[in-house]
Amino acid sequence: MWKNTEVARRLGLAAPIIQGPFGGGISSVDLVVAVCETGGLGSFGVHHLDANGIRDVASRIRARTAVPFALNLWIPLDDADDPQIDDGAFARNTAVLQPYLTELGLPAPQRPQRYAPPYAEQIEAVLEARPAVFSFVFGIPSQGVLKRCRELDIVTLGAATTVDEAIALAQAGVDMIVATGFEAGGHRVSFLRGAEESLSGTFSLIPQVVDAVRIPVIAAGGIADARGIAAALALGAQGVQIGTAFLACEESNADATHRQMLFSPDARYTGLTRVFSGRLARGIRNRLMNELQPYAAQIPQYPIQNWLTGAMKKAAGAQQRYDLMSLWCGQAAPLITHRDARSLMKALVKETSSISKGMGS
Repeated sequence: MWKNTEVARRLGLAAPIIQGPFGGGISSVDLVVAVCETGGLGSFGVHHLDANGIRDVASRIRARTAVPFALNLWIPLDDADDPQIDDGAFARNTAVLQPYLTELGLPAPQRPQRYAPPYAEQIEAVLEARPAVFSFVFGIPSQGVLKRCRELDIVTLGAATTVDEAIALAQAGVDMIVATGFEAGGHRVSFLRGAEESLSGTFSLIPQVVDAVRIPVIAAGGIADARGIAAALALGAQGVQIGTAFLACEESNADATHRQMLFSPDARYTGLTRVFSGRLARGIRNRLMNELQPYAAQIPQYPIQNWLTGAMKKAAGAQQRYDLMSLWCGQAAPLITHRDARSLMKALVKETSSISKGMGS
C-alpha cells in the first residue's frame, strides 16, 4: 500500500504527502491546517518571522488542529545571519531599483539596522513551540540543536540538492531528507557547493540519494500530481513534498496575482535567477527578472536584496503588476488544476491509489 511508508508511519500521516514550506510570508495557517486535516503534513516557513511571530504562528495552528505540522527555518549562510553592505553599495543597488519603485509609487528605502530576524532567537522559538517536525534548508543545524530536537521528540527534516549534501545530513543525525531537484520552484537550497553547480533533476537525484543513505528520502521538485507521486515512490522515495500545486491554492498567502499567474500560459516559462532575493531561485520569467539580470553580478547577497525588493513585491501584487514581482513557480506548474487545498489533497490520494492499484502495489 503506497500510503504505508516509513515517513507516513513516523509522522502519523494518512498519506506521505508534505506541503512545501513557503518563505517570505506566503505560508499561511489556513493552508497548513487544510493539509493537516486531510491527512498530509502542513508546513509553515517562518524564516521571515521574529521569535514572537514564530510563537504566534505555532499557537494559531494548534488552536485549529491537533495533528502534526512542520515549522521551517533557513540555516544562515556561513553561520552569519546579519550581512551588511556599506552606504555606497546600498545607494548603488537602490538606484538600480529606483525606476521600479517610482513606477509603483514607492519611496526610496531607508537602510535598516538588520535585514532579517536573528537566527539564534528564531531557533529558540521553534524549539519552544515544539512542532512535530522541524524542517530546514541551506545547511545543517548545530549538533546542539539536533540533540535538543531528539530530546523534545521533534523529527528533523533537512533538504539536499546533491548526494553529498544528503550524506552530510545523514551523518549529522538528521532524521529524514528532502531531496529536491532543480525543477522545484522558489529557492535552490544548496549548501555544500554553489547553487549553480547543484542542479540535478529530481528523478536522477532521488535514486542516487536513496542508494547513498539509510534514512527516509522525500522527493521534491517537479511533482504536482499523482503521476509524480507514483514515480517518486517507484524510485525509492518514502514520501513527496509538493510546493507549487499548494502555493496555487486559495488557502496560501501568495498574492492573488501570483496565484493567477501559476495557472497562466506564462507558467510554462520559468528561469533561475538571483535578482529577486540574492539567492538562486526559480520563478516565472517576467519583465523585472529580465531587466535586472544585467545587474546580477552587483546584486547584494540574501537577505539584503530580498529586503530591498520586498516592498516592491507587496505593492506590485496590490496593483496587479505581475511584471514587477517575484513569481516563484516550479516546472510542473502546467500540471496543476486545483485551487483548493482540501480538494487537491483528496485528488492526490485518490489518483495515486488508482495508479498504485494498477501497478499492483
